[in-house]
Amino acid sequence: MATLCRRASRVCTFGRKLALRNQATVTTHEIQLDNTSQFLDTTPYRKHPGITSMNMVCLPPPLEDAAKILLNKCSIKHFEERSRFLCNFLWSRKRPVEDWVIQQKAQELERKAKQRLQNHAKSTDLSGKENVDKDQPNLPLDELHFEEKIHRKVLTDLKKAVYHWKPVRYNEELSLIYAAARLDGGYAAVSRALHEIKKRVPDFAPQTLLDFGSGTGTVTWAVHSKWGSTMKEYVCVDSSAAMNNLSDLLLRGGCESQEPHIKGVYFRQFLPVSPKVQFDLVVSAFSLIELPSASDRITTIQTLWRKTQSFLVLIENGTKEGHQVLMEARNTILKLQEEDELTKEHWDVSVFAPCPHALSCPKLVGKVVLPCNFAQSYRRLSLNSNSENKLEKFSFVILQRGPADNTSHWPRIVQPVLRRARHVHCHLCCSNGEKQHVVITAKKHGRDLYRCARSSDLGDRLPMAAVKSNSDIDVSAPGIP
Repeated sequence: MATLCRRASRVCTFGRKLALRNQATVTTHEIQLDNTSQFLDTTPYRKHPGITSMNMVCLPPPLEDAAKILLNKCSIKHFEERSRFLCNFLWSRKRPVEDWVIQQKAQELERKAKQRLQNHAKSTDLSGKENVDKDQPNLPLDELHFEEKIHRKVLTDLKKAVYHWKPVRYNEELSLIYAAARLDGGYAAVSRALHEIKKRVPDFAPQTLLDFGSGTGTVTWAVHSKWGSTMKEYVCVDSSAAMNNLSDLLLRGGCESQEPHIKGVYFRQFLPVSPKVQFDLVVSAFSLIELPSASDRITTIQTLWRKTQSFLVLIENGTKEGHQVLMEARNTILKLQEEDELTKEHWDVSVFAPCPHALSCPKLVGKVVLPCNFAQSYRRLSLNSNSENKLEKFSFVILQRGPADNTSHWPRIVQPVLRRARHVHCHLCCSNGEKQHVVITAKKHGRDLYRCARSSDLGDRLPMAAVKSNSDIDVSAPGIP
């Protein structure tokens, strides 16, 4: 038995190696370091400008203290259990199914149901038995009853086959449960996305923020921690009055009579109406998937982009649904740029992160659709003295007004880096719109690029020159681990 297990393990390992070998689409001699800015003269390898990952994120002490005060004094039954349930529910959240999809599915189910009942009726006639309804044996299976039975069958199957989306209404109680479930993880994801801007554009000094779907106000706290010295106005938009009240209490240390820790925060339940009002930084975190339809998402994205002065930051859960919602938003804005030739300056946009291109996402065009997500470690908010570390998986897109910088073509590392003896495996999303597996060695690519790759990890950018497309290069690669 042990021998069979070892053989099976070797077969699985060989299959994994073969799969990775098939993904190796870049020859090692085609890769070279991009050191046009001469960053190696002043920067060590472990801090090269492509590294945008962060260490463990902790909530700001004033926010953590206020959250503990509010959560400790609440008297909600089964609080921890409901918090875990809400967290799992939000993670498995999907987009609302469009009406045309439901109609198409209903027509398909109706055809199948009619075919099954007709076949059953024929088989009953052939067997010589009376053609009656099993549920109501005294009622003959006439045309009217046939249609009613089809209707009931379609409705039953449709409920099982189609995702039932419904809006989440946050009252005072559910807002506190949400804070316990998502305050720490949401803050970690937002901090990591904003760190990308802070690291790559150190001169960016925003003064105004628009936070759509502000929730507990984690975006305000994260922006304040990055640019608190220059920020003057924070506009938080959330349709829930209870959530706005909770966010205001967190700013005031859990007590209504105290002064807010952050000045210039304003709460709204609707987006500003005036199209002329713009903000230096616009953020939507975990909110687009909560909109009731695709048309609402597209309209909201267009509105948010019109109100963006410099950067638009979109964040969702690191699931397939979350990633696809972000790609839908990204493509909506890029399509607007292509269509509005007369107002091209108004729609001037470049993809800042994480994509090094404005083409289709390579993770969505393959046979197996995978989410493009990243991970950020954070210290969990705990009501007792012991707090554990966790990982927040999220997807994000940052769009920028104006042209991209000189390093925008650097490929993004989209899988954990595999460090092996004298070589490094990196899975990259490249500027040509392809996902490629590169194997970097010091002997063939130089010590600089090898050390930079070895110091990088998932989510970082590799300072590499633009990679050729698959049609121009060999597909062999050595040393698959």
